[in-house]
Amino acid sequence: MHFREWLRSLRSSSGFKGSESEDLWSLLPSLPLSSFSLSSLSLSPSSLLGLGALASLTAYWLVTRPRPMRPPCDLQAQSVAVNGDPGCRRSALLQDDSLLEFYYEDTRTAYDMFQRGLRIAGNGPCLGFRKPGQPYQWISYTEVAQQAHILGSGLLAKGCQPNSQQFVGIFAQNRPEWIISELACYTYSMVVVPLYDTLGLEAMVHILNLAEISLVICDREEKAASLLENKEKGIIPNISCLVLFDDFSGALVERAQKCEVEVLKLEQLMELGRQNLKDPVPPQPQDLAVVCFTSGTTGKPKGAMITHGNIASNTSSVIKILEGSFVIRQEDVSISYLPLAHMFERMIQVSMFCHGARVGFYQGDISLLMDDIKTLKPTFFPVVPRLLNRIYDKILGSVTSPFRRALLHYAVRRKQAELSSGVVRNNSLWDKLVFNRIQSSLGGNLRFALTASAPISTTVLSFLRATLGCLIFEGYGQTECTAGCTFSMPGDWSTGHVGAPLPCAMVKLVDIPDMNYYAKNGEGEICIRGPSVFRGYLRDPERTAEALDSDGWLHSGDVGQWLPNGTLRIIDRKKHIFKLSQGEYIAPEKIENVYMRCIPVLQVFVHGDSLQSYLIGIVVPDPEVFVDWAKDRGFVGSHEELCQNPDVKNAVLEDMKAVGKEAGLKSFEQVKDLYLHPETFTVANGLLTPTLKSRRTDIRRVFQEQISSMYSKTPI
Repeated sequence: MHFREWLRSLRSSSGFKGSESEDLWSLLPSLPLSSFSLSSLSLSPSSLLGLGALASLTAYWLVTRPRPMRPPCDLQAQSVAVNGDPGCRRSALLQDDSLLEFYYEDTRTAYDMFQRGLRIAGNGPCLGFRKPGQPYQWISYTEVAQQAHILGSGLLAKGCQPNSQQFVGIFAQNRPEWIISELACYTYSMVVVPLYDTLGLEAMVHILNLAEISLVICDREEKAASLLENKEKGIIPNISCLVLFDDFSGALVERAQKCEVEVLKLEQLMELGRQNLKDPVPPQPQDLAVVCFTSGTTGKPKGAMITHGNIASNTSSVIKILEGSFVIRQEDVSISYLPLAHMFERMIQVSMFCHGARVGFYQGDISLLMDDIKTLKPTFFPVVPRLLNRIYDKILGSVTSPFRRALLHYAVRRKQAELSSGVVRNNSLWDKLVFNRIQSSLGGNLRFALTASAPISTTVLSFLRATLGCLIFEGYGQTECTAGCTFSMPGDWSTGHVGAPLPCAMVKLVDIPDMNYYAKNGEGEICIRGPSVFRGYLRDPERTAEALDSDGWLHSGDVGQWLPNGTLRIIDRKKHIFKLSQGEYIAPEKIENVYMRCIPVLQVFVHGDSLQSYLIGIVVPDPEVFVDWAKDRGFVGSHEELCQNPDVKNAVLEDMKAVGKEAGLKSFEQVKDLYLHPETFTVANGLLTPTLKSRRTDIRRVFQEQISSMYSKTPI
């Protein structure tokens, strides 16, 4: 083969378009050495041209080749022992044991962080919304700040006090008015108390009375009517004013007047604010910002008191970790669909506002979320593992032919090989040929995704890091430490851990003798201390003392393990544990996370009884794969019919046991019987919390008949 012909074929090769990480020199063995005459220094013009072209290609590849992300610290030492105690660690990004309270000098409160974004963006877009089938419309930073100032003045005109003892309820879905209402409160140092539909009547009454809330901001008439109904019954006596985003009927006003409640439209309150405009009274870091009530998986909700300093330190720590790899830019945009009543979504938005970036809201209908994402084209995607699992299942379910399946898995392996060397990108040959449609389904512009709130399978996380071609970080935390206490380190794309401590937190492990976990072995209950740890539960000293010890350590109830590289792995759960009749301790959530790896399983609830010696389960099969999975095993029928087939149930049970055995579950940790339920656990049917965790008490109640039936039989 002549050198010129070889060069022509090389030039047309996809490997030389700067889109793959293969080393140019690995292709040189195919170069015909006869093209180079080492016995003579005189080269023909065509040879010189060929060498020039090769040199140009080499230079182009060197400039455009993918480069690994530079980690901010040694990835083999991501955390540092505090005072020589290997069980207590802090971020390796800190110079000493002084924890981070703020990143920018002028951002020590949530109010400050929005003001910084206002200075950066000015009249640039801030909050986006859309109507069905329409593009997004945007409200500028300047407009948001002005509206918050006016609305806050309106709240003062209605008797609210400009201090951190004034609680204002917000009972609405995610939308721009939610954020404007929150900022209105912060402008005058007032405290936000988010409310949400799935709390239930008893919990809602508990919150309104505990916080002594007199004014609630609602989105729709139905929510205002539900509050009025309880006012009429005399069980929420403090309510005196309801403010609505949407239009409402005259009948609502008449009904409210009878029980001495004033109903206003948002515009009316803002007009009152324009007529009585007051200077802002900004909060201090130690002031309360929000009382965030936990989902109430057991008992009454607890109101976690979160200060402005808590918020500033937590967001600042994420900014610190990402400073060298992902700087939030003014043109970045996040999609808001996770509940604003919880801190995960709130912290995402505060981080965006701090940098003058944009937040676009979904239409309020989760079934339209993918259409909203395609329209908005977000660069930042906050997500929970349950949704990532659905995306993963959708991708695999859409690949039907053996050739396409083989191509997909080969492409994933090639991208995962790049990930292992620290390279993250979406412009490789595999992205163009195989993953383009997947990335386009999420808007095509993703730069960053963050998953939190629950464990995620290592298989799913590794797969999606390859296919989506963007940074996907995993965080761990809880409401009581504002949001996160650990976070993935940029450049570390390994799985099976939740990262190292954030710069705002010290994390230590504490012995749990009953479960045989000891800090000397690098295992124990996860405890957190630092400026992001909450002040306590509102007017509940007993439960505050259970969560916060005398030294200020927050006891999480989760069980962790330090890995050799200084990252934390979640291995168990102290809460929700129970004993079987033979004395064995069971952590059901750990077992459920194992069973979720089974192909036909969408959701699973593991139940045990201290009077019984074995476990049983309630399983919701995945409607998108269950029928085909059963058909491959010789079972035919609809989704509902298959759920009622005892032979299908046994097949699912055997599959779960096989996965459990592979994952190292002990015999007593394996379920011995199960009930297949055709309907998904959801927030709407009361079986999931708004953060998509199982409402264990409610699930036990709903399935009491099936549970009793399974325990009445001899286990399989």
